[in-house]
Amino acid sequence: MTEPSPVRATKPKQVRPATEGWTQKKDAEGRPLLQFASPKRGKPPVHLADLTPAQRVEKVKELGLPGFRAKQLEKHYFQHWTHDPADMTDLPAEGREEFVHGMLPPLLTEVRRLETDRGDTIKFLWKLHDGALVESVLMRYPGRITLCVSSQAGCGMNCPFCATGQAGLTRNMSAAEIIEQIVRANRLIAEGGLGGKKKDDHSAERVSNIVFMGMGEPLANYARVMQAVRVMTDKEHGLGMSARGITVSTVGLVPAIVKLANEDIPVTFALSLHAPDDKLRDELIPVNSRWKVDEALDAARAYFDKTGRRVSIEYALIKDMNDHAWRADLLAEKLNQRGRGWVHVNPIPLNPTPGSIWTSSDVSVQNEFVRRLNEAGVPTTLRDTRGKEIDGACGQLVATEDDQAVAAVTPLEV
Repeated sequence: MTEPSPVRATKPKQVRPATEGWTQKKDAEGRPLLQFASPKRGKPPVHLADLTPAQRVEKVKELGLPGFRAKQLEKHYFQHWTHDPADMTDLPAEGREEFVHGMLPPLLTEVRRLETDRGDTIKFLWKLHDGALVESVLMRYPGRITLCVSSQAGCGMNCPFCATGQAGLTRNMSAAEIIEQIVRANRLIAEGGLGGKKKDDHSAERVSNIVFMGMGEPLANYARVMQAVRVMTDKEHGLGMSARGITVSTVGLVPAIVKLANEDIPVTFALSLHAPDDKLRDELIPVNSRWKVDEALDAARAYFDKTGRRVSIEYALIKDMNDHAWRADLLAEKLNQRGRGWVHVNPIPLNPTPGSIWTSSDVSVQNEFVRRLNEAGVPTTLRDTRGKEIDGACGQLVATEDDQAVAAVTPLEV
């Protein structure tokens, strides 16, 4: 009788990050290229939302009207979500169009709109004044409406698994271009364009939650993003949203995280980590070559200490690349080293992007990853992904050749 062969422990499969179907941009030393500065392009026209309340009054006076007209214009734009002079009958008829156009110049032209989830998820493709393309995704959930906004056209962080980063950074968006995404979404909701809410849903019919998880690295466009956040949260002169409903994410720009903590605006902060070890994260998140895992986690913990707001850790689960059980254990260890109760982990099954052979982890692997973190005392919730069918989920936002062709024949709104 032949004795059975001894069972050998199988080593976990380790796939290394590699681009598929496109070439990652490299610097002169062969490292993934990082673009922190926005390329020089024509600036969008100055808009009401780019200005402080005091600057708005001054601009109105420059246009020959009394300063109180600024308040009227704010109400039309931020509360009624309109920039149509015909809706503003409380403004003098003579010169109204020129005045409104001067304060609320057109910023976004809708190129196309895609819907899924029975109309509860809508992806917009917008053309900016210079032809640059960006996307935003509007999602209805029970009790809330979330808008995923873009803060840059393209992205300069060059992460190989993210479709947005493949094209590089076109330019930073202005604060008003960010705000306009919300105003246009609110207008659509008011007109009944976002599915129907359930009978027991008593939430307001407007965007309640913002996630800066569209195109771009928000903290690389810091000043304009923060101006947009101030306008979002300003109850007297802006959209009047709750700061707690606004999530600002980053791949780990540590100095900007420190700056954000000192803003005294209690937004939710999310760190896109995706690997707990520097060896893998250096390849997955090129900015890790500047600020390592521990530096990013220290800054995240300091954000909690300063604001009292629990931090979110975003973690895209990629099959055989970063989904190993030992990485879940290492992540738990690193988070618990910095205390308890300060963080929540959101693993996200990877959303496929055009030309990539990477895919999401098996369900059993996802569940084991989540189980290990929860068992270690780290609150962890596998995140629901919306909009995959229309390439509107996390990491999928990119202007395709077809988008560019449609945009090329779409006239700018005037």
